[in-house]
Amino acid sequence: MDRPASDETDFGFERVPLGDKQARVDDVFHKVAARYDLMNDLMSGGLHRAWKSAMATEIGLPRGVRSFRLLDVAGGTGDIAFRALKSGGAGVAVTVLDINGAMLEVGADRAAKRKLSDRVSFVQGNAEDLPFPDRSYDAVTIAFGIRNVPRIPVALKEMRRVLKPGGRLLVLEFSKVDVPGLDRIYDAFSFRVIPRLGQAVAGDGEPYRYLVESIRRFPDAATFADMMREAGFDQVSATPMTGGVAALHMGFRI
Repeated sequence: MDRPASDETDFGFERVPLGDKQARVDDVFHKVAARYDLMNDLMSGGLHRAWKSAMATEIGLPRGVRSFRLLDVAGGTGDIAFRALKSGGAGVAVTVLDINGAMLEVGADRAAKRKLSDRVSFVQGNAEDLPFPDRSYDAVTIAFGIRNVPRIPVALKEMRRVLKPGGRLLVLEFSKVDVPGLDRIYDAFSFRVIPRLGQAVAGDGEPYRYLVESIRRFPDAATFADMMREAGFDQVSATPMTGGVAALHMGFRI
């Protein structure tokens, strides 16, 4: 008997049982954790660094000692956390949540080397069931992680739940290229070059193949903005970056 469509989800271009996706995503990120920055450099041509810095700026972090609590979801290696702590003042504290222990180990090591362990905490947990009280964070971020969540609407509602009224969600994710000609070049680079680079540099091309496929399965910016609205966010916006290669989505809990 066929499994109902609602019990399945995308894993790249493959359809898999909903309950299997998280374990398979975990396996991908266990394989790439030690080379996460390299992975993103390959996927974006190095542009992810500028996109993440722009995201950190948009959080609106206070520069002084005023308390500000930021939750970074699926941010195991600390990329967004470290940028936020650099941009904000002494009152900024960051919680990094990730379901993958290998990614968190990388982030905790990086925090210790930067002498930031007292301002950033690393928590293992699921984006679909955040282990935090209601209305406990001033802002929530997730960079290049939402497309790997099996039930995105559930995760969006959870992120809204933990936001304080007036708090902002920022989602940075790969999107649909909207520049004629660039889309074909980007597709050729993604499917022909990135897996080969992953094989050559990291010794395994399959995780990179999944990551490329997952980008193509992710909805365009307008569709994802509608998903945020359906989850209860207000004043939702979507800003394309680099011809639509990525997009920064923002919405408030009013």
